[in-house]
Amino acid sequence: MKKILKYTLLLALVALFVWTMYFLYQKSASKPDEFTTEQPKKNNVVKKTVANGKIVPRKEILIKPVVSGIVRELYVEAGQQVKKGDALAKIQIVPDMMNLSSAENRVRAAEIGVSSAQLNYDRNKPLMDKGVIAAAEMQTYDISLRNAKQEKEAAQEALQVVRDGVSRNSTGNTVVRSTIDGMVLDVPVKEGNSVIERNNFNEGTTIASIADMQDLIFQGNVDESEVGKVKLEMPVVLTVGAIDNAKWDASLEYIAPKGVEVNGAIQFEIRAAVAVNEGQKLRSGYSANADIVLERRDSVLTVPESIVSFNSTGDSAFVFVQNPGGKDESAWTKTWIKTGLSDGMNLEVLGGVTAETQLRGAKKVEEGKEITLDSE
Repeated sequence: MKKILKYTLLLALVALFVWTMYFLYQKSASKPDEFTTEQPKKNNVVKKTVANGKIVPRKEILIKPVVSGIVRELYVEAGQQVKKGDALAKIQIVPDMMNLSSAENRVRAAEIGVSSAQLNYDRNKPLMDKGVIAAAEMQTYDISLRNAKQEKEAAQEALQVVRDGVSRNSTGNTVVRSTIDGMVLDVPVKEGNSVIERNNFNEGTTIASIADMQDLIFQGNVDESEVGKVKLEMPVVLTVGAIDNAKWDASLEYIAPKGVEVNGAIQFEIRAAVAVNEGQKLRSGYSANADIVLERRDSVLTVPESIVSFNSTGDSAFVFVQNPGGKDESAWTKTWIKTGLSDGMNLEVLGGVTAETQLRGAKKVEEGKEITLDSE
């Protein structure tokens, strides 16, 4: 009885050992890979490059005064629409003391001249009436008196211009006016600020900046690796970060012939005319991204680029086509395809597969009871 129990226990241990080895073998044995399937689809493929920049007016005019002085009145504020010739500000002249003193001396001299000419006229007028002197001689005194009065008026007007910036016969240059129709973008001065006139040696103080906000352009930069693919009149789609779910069409109208170095990379400036539709509103200085369409294919057969493999030289591509009824490795056949345009996600297929072809997709990876997809 003891021998039977002994052999039974030994047999059970052997069976347990064999089962354990078999279990470990099955556990360590690799299972055949399982894949999802993909099917070619009709899609639009758009190859584009992105340029960063901002929205600016085509023409932004800085209005400068033609006289120096103090801003006495401001008639506009930012955001206001103005017409050409509208008054923007009024400047109070701060006269130069040398010029003021010279103008005052000229007035006093003119007054002395009028007094002298009037005295000669009054002295000789009775003599002419009595026939003592000829009328021609009297005419000389009359002309001298008229000239003296004219000089006095001119001197007084010059004094008024030096002192006030205006004369009785003109509005002068103290009122700063708009030179274009448009919107006031900025008024950098306040009432009471001193301003400097524009001249050959100084650009002057800006009273206001005005621009036509219906004529806008996108101004941005393109990297040197992309500028060779960009051509004039290419369509551009603009997205503005400050405005959600809105796009603007534009047309490329300028590519800089010379690049500049920005953070170690050569950048080329581009400009595109923005088509502002009725009801749409853009502000100057908005940051924007421009999608420049380099190439486009509409309604073409495409496959996900992630399932396409390329040879070492990169000039040929292939996919794995499903074999009905095949198992393991024989379930897929390596098939070379002819490719076209790619947008980074979808790849145009020109030959090698059809819309009904079943292609090998991502590999399934089992993690516990969950199945996740992992690209091969």
